[in-house]
Parts: sequence; C-alpha cells; structure tokens
Amino acid sequence: MTDPIDLGAFLDRWAQGSSSRADVAITVVRLSEACCRIGSLVNLGPLAGALGSETGRQSGADPQKEVDVRANDLIVAALKDAPVATLGSEELEWALPINPGAPLAVAVDPIDGSSNIDANMSVGTIFTVLPARANGADTSSFLQSGAAQLAAGFAVYGPYTSLILTVGTGTHVFTLQRTTGQFVLTSAEVEIPAATREYAINASNYRHWDDSIRTYVDDCLRGFEGPRGKNFNMRWTASPVADIYRLLNRGGIFLYPGDLRENYTKGRLRLVYEANPLAWIIEQAGGAATNGTERILDLEPTSLHQRTPFMGGSKTEVEYLVRLHQDPHGAGERSPLFGRRGLFRT
Repeated sequence: MTDPIDLGAFLDRWAQGSSSRADVAITVVRLSEACCRIGSLVNLGPLAGALGSETGRQSGADPQKEVDVRANDLIVAALKDAPVATLGSEELEWALPINPGAPLAVAVDPIDGSSNIDANMSVGTIFTVLPARANGADTSSFLQSGAAQLAAGFAVYGPYTSLILTVGTGTHVFTLQRTTGQFVLTSAEVEIPAATREYAINASNYRHWDDSIRTYVDDCLRGFEGPRGKNFNMRWTASPVADIYRLLNRGGIFLYPGDLRENYTKGRLRLVYEANPLAWIIEQAGGAATNGTERILDLEPTSLHQRTPFMGGSKTEVEYLVRLHQDPHGAGERSPLFGRRGLFRT
C-alpha cells in the first residue's frame, strides 16, 4: 500500500516547475485551511453561538445567517497572505480587494446550504480560482466564463469533512484527518457513472416548473412502466454540495431549474461562485452540466452575483434533459397509447 498523500503534496507535484501553478497551489491550500476552520465552527453547532440567527440582510434569495458572515471572515483572513488580488463572495455586495496586483482572483460561497445549519444537516463551502485581470481589484476578474477557471472545489461539513477539488486533471476527493489538520487524498480521478437511477430536486416546486422539468420528473416517477423503463429514486437535501457529493460517489443528477416564482425565473445558483465550480468538478469527473440549453462553462457572466438554472451530473441524464428542453412534449413514448401497458403494448 502506498503512503497517503496530503493536499499540499498533491498540489506541489501538480505545480512543479510552474510559478503560475504554484500561485494556484498556495491559494488552494489557504482556502483549505479556511475550510478546516469553518468545519470546526460548524461542528460546534450551538456551542459556537446562534449560527442560524439572521443578520437582517439577504444572502442570495435567503436571509443571511450568522454562520455565513463568520465563514466569510475566515476566508478573508486565510487569503491575506495568498497571491489573490480580489475576492468575490455571496456575502459581499462588491468585490473585496485583498492584494492588488496579485495574479489571481477567488470567488466563494462561504456556506452553501446555511438554511440547514440549525437542523444539523450537511453544509459546505464552494470556491473557484480565476486569473485576475489587469485592473484586478474590481469585479472584472469575475466576468469570465467557467472555462477560465484555474482551480475549483467545495468542502462538505458532514459526519466527516471532505474537500473535492479539480485543477483540470480530474476530480479528486480529500478527507480531513482531524488529528493532523490535513486533507488526505482518498479518491483520485473520480468518475460519475454515465447513467443513473437517482435524481435530486425540490419536488414541492412542481407547480412552478416549465414543461421540460415536469416531463423529466414525470418520466422518472413512472418508473419501469414509463418511458425510461427503470425505477428512479429521489433525494433532496437543500444543500447543493451534499447532493453533488452524493452523485460523485454513486451517480445521479442534481436539478435546480429556474421556475415561475418571483426571483427564481433566472435560476437560483450563482453562476460565478456556485454553478461554474460545481460544473467544472462534474465535467472533470466525466459528467455534464447545463442551464437547460447551454453548457454552464460556456456562459459569459455579466455580474458577480448573476443567477442561472443548473442541472448537472450523469452525462446521459443531462443529455436527456437537454433534449426535453428542445422538445418537452416529445411524442410517442409519453402518449398513454404507447405506455408499457398501453393499447399498443402487451
């Protein structure tokens, strides 16, 4: 058995001989240190104070929580000595200058799923590392497509703490060794199964979805007797990092579409610091991610906090969903006459 490799050693090997990669490696290590501290904070629960209390301002579509603010502060502190010019965060209206003139920009969702914090459910941190543009300290560095990302990752604070990372060489899973405070590589080059029998969506919003999403879920619910010819299982945690970590382990698709509710028509996830890093991680694991009609990583952001619909996971499911967006009422298989026990089937 080979000796385990920690995150620092993994990144040193990847960055060897490249000063630009070394900058990315240093930044990812600093972010991992922030994740360790955030994980410790989350693990304390009520012992750390009222983490779920509201601050009085909005964070995305939800009220900002105390844990959001404290996690953001830990990330800012961790990046002070990193080669990062500017930080974009869900908890900050504008980009925050860190080290103007530095080569990199970082965007984060400090606590993904913070509405779950008082329920003792898994939450996480999402981050992306981008090249800083010339004027560096403003939001311009974040108005790049996801294809420009240099590193992307997310942490999951659950029964154990995981860090999922890509630097463009596959998707890798690291697990926190609490006794040493180091993230150790536990799964290299993760591969999402191309097909699945599991999907994650908030089914309570069914009445608000467009026809393509309703059709997809209806097809899954019809199980073996329906057009998909197999039974599906549904999961939903309201914490994207938890749902996506699960599909990295056993396949599946995660759906957070836009819908007819106020402030949801353009989707819910933030393109720059949620959808883009999650999409790259999924693609690097052999999956796919779309807004329904376009590949997530091809979208050009127009603002730091821009929202997008997001559907990502097992490749064949995503491709099927894209076809439904093109033709949500596909004839034939969906007609009761052509069901598995329909008039023309025995």
